[in-house]
Amino acid sequence: MKKILVTGGLGFIGSHTVVELQNEGFEVVVIDNLSNSTESVIDGIVTITGKRPLFEKMDLRDKDKVQAFFAKHSDISGVIHFAASKAVGESVENPLLYYENNLGVLVYMLQELVKKGNSNFIFSSSCTVYGQADEMPITEDAPVKAAESPYGNTKQVGEEIIRDTCNVNPHLAAIALRYFNPIGAHPSVAIGELPIGVPQNLLPYITQTGIGLREQLSVFGDDYPTPDGTCIRDYIHVVDVAKAHVAALQRLIKGTNESNYEVFNLGTGTGSSVLEVIQSFERVTGEKLNYRISPRRAGDVIQAYADTSKANKVLGWKAESTLDDAMKSAWDWERKIRKPEENTTA
Repeated sequence: MKKILVTGGLGFIGSHTVVELQNEGFEVVVIDNLSNSTESVIDGIVTITGKRPLFEKMDLRDKDKVQAFFAKHSDISGVIHFAASKAVGESVENPLLYYENNLGVLVYMLQELVKKGNSNFIFSSSCTVYGQADEMPITEDAPVKAAESPYGNTKQVGEEIIRDTCNVNPHLAAIALRYFNPIGAHPSVAIGELPIGVPQNLLPYITQTGIGLREQLSVFGDDYPTPDGTCIRDYIHVVDVAKAHVAALQRLIKGTNESNYEVFNLGTGTGSSVLEVIQSFERVTGEKLNYRISPRRAGDVIQAYADTSKANKVLGWKAESTLDDAMKSAWDWERKIRKPEENTTA
């Protein structure tokens, strides 16, 4: 049984990936500083898989602790690296936090993997590396443009750091997964997205508004050059994203990768506007959402949706869930955590 480290493994995408790894028979070690998650997520993972991952609470910005961890766990076969700050708007307001969290920690991780020798590394990247792409859907060959936000820039620079490191370390194999907009929750509703404080992403804000936790949702801009004037994104179910990480890891472990640094888009291939996402919520829940149109938000691109043919062909992976599927799971999760006595999901 191969041991895999998942950093940020109690976060939204990380926890779902831990589930899929354990379902595939991997032994999982989780590092998380609980800055945007809670230790209770482990109970949800156990509920789904029947197995408890090893957990270490750690701030990966502490280089000495990172070194000590790898000295202790010398038998790790791969690392899936989620630990990072992730909100576009917050990154515009506090860029230094993002550069420290997202790049400093990445360097520390790679330093240990280089010392280790044969290592496999999956990087949580983002479609933000493309900026406002010239053509839709976006392929992996699309030019990486100047980032629209410090968050996007950390993903661009992060990929450059990994590529440069792989170029001079042939025993390090890495895959960067550029995913678009993960949403939803595990169908068991044992785990889901639970942001601490005010959500920075659309979906939890929608469900929190629907449940009454937030008074109103702001739609940032209705004057974009899109069919309904609102921004377009590619929303993908988080379980589909998690399964792609397992497929990428298995590719590296089996040694079927064509080079020691590869990049794949993760999305559905379909773009949905903010208003279409709201309509999906209202359709699957039967609830009317209280929202208003607000001014544009700094750092937002007009539209971004993926060409996923490379991941479909090379990784043997494809997104299986629809926007409505993801929305229903997100709503079931929201109802469970806010009003457990009313939740009727089996």
